Amino acid sequence: MQRKENIEHKKDRLFNYFKLALFSFFIFLFSIDSIAQDSIPEKEDVTEETELKFQQFFFKALSEKSIGNYQKAIENLESCNQILSNDSAVFFEFSKNYLFLNNTFLAKEYIERSLAEQPTNRWMLSHLVKIYLKDNKYAEAIKTQQKIVAINPKERVFLARLYVYNGQIKEGISLMNTLEKEYVLPSYLKKLRANLESKKEYSVKKKSDDQESGEEDVEEENPIKEEALSADLNVLINQFKTDKSYKIVEEILKKSIENYDDLLRFSEEGMALFPAQAYLYFVNAKVLNDTKNYKKALTILQSGIDFVIDDKMEAAFYLEIAKANKGLGNDKEEMKYLQKAKNLKN
Repeated sequence: MQRKENIEHKKDRLFNYFKLALFSFFIFLFSIDSIAQDSIPEKEDVTEETELKFQQFFFKALSEKSIGNYQKAIENLESCNQILSNDSAVFFEFSKNYLFLNNTFLAKEYIERSLAEQPTNRWMLSHLVKIYLKDNKYAEAIKTQQKIVAINPKERVFLARLYVYNGQIKEGISLMNTLEKEYVLPSYLKKLRANLESKKEYSVKKKSDDQESGEEDVEEENPIKEEALSADLNVLINQFKTDKSYKIVEEILKKSIENYDDLLRFSEEGMALFPAQAYLYFVNAKVLNDTKNYKKALTILQSGIDFVIDDKMEAAFYLEIAKANKGLGNDKEEMKYLQKAKNLKN
């Protein structure tokens, strides 16, 4: 009995020694940590202050961008860059603001710096596509969009549109057929495909008729000389009879300005030949709005807006949609689209 009590007593003593040692160890660690903190307080304070300044400049840049002060936004981003260099989020914002200022060279340079850090960032890649489209570099836009598609297959819809914009009709229709088999082809692309296929049939028939009549075959993608684009309107109209180029019909519309008959005529013919060109729908609908044919204008605008790839053009579409709704007495819809246009401009 006594032996058992001695054993228990030894166990208690050992346990108490262990508790004391453990407590001493924690006191020792706490002392070291306190000394370390006391030795570098200024460095920690500076880090917190620097981070706060960075956030202030960054959010100020976002605020300035939201109200259209893009140069002011850039100045704040430069302050961010001085505090924390090579930050991909800062480079991304630089690129956005330079694109708003139509400086595509710097916009591209900064987005490429961002992508160097985040090569699979879908939003950054989409922004690069916008830059290429701004410069009318459709081939480069397609290559970038293909990278996006590898990340998110749903983005194939826009890739199909890009193929059409770049004149790669065969590739565009093939992709649309694939999307239809997967039940993900939007209705507006079904309509576009039908227009493209009917245009193809028209071109084949015209070529056959021309050959039978002995007329010289004119290639559809015949390059247009700069002299022709600056020529007299009548020269352009005559040239368009044999060369159904989008560049020519676009130039005809720009030179017609106040001639509503020509604007309607050539925009309608242009829509039949180039159903993916949003500008043609816009011109046609604008004339219809100006001549108070609001219902038809609204229909044209709703058909054409799916082909818009530029924020500025999209805002212009919304303003015309608002105008058509105002003419039809749809006040609620008018305000809705005015707000959409305002949001895009901001």
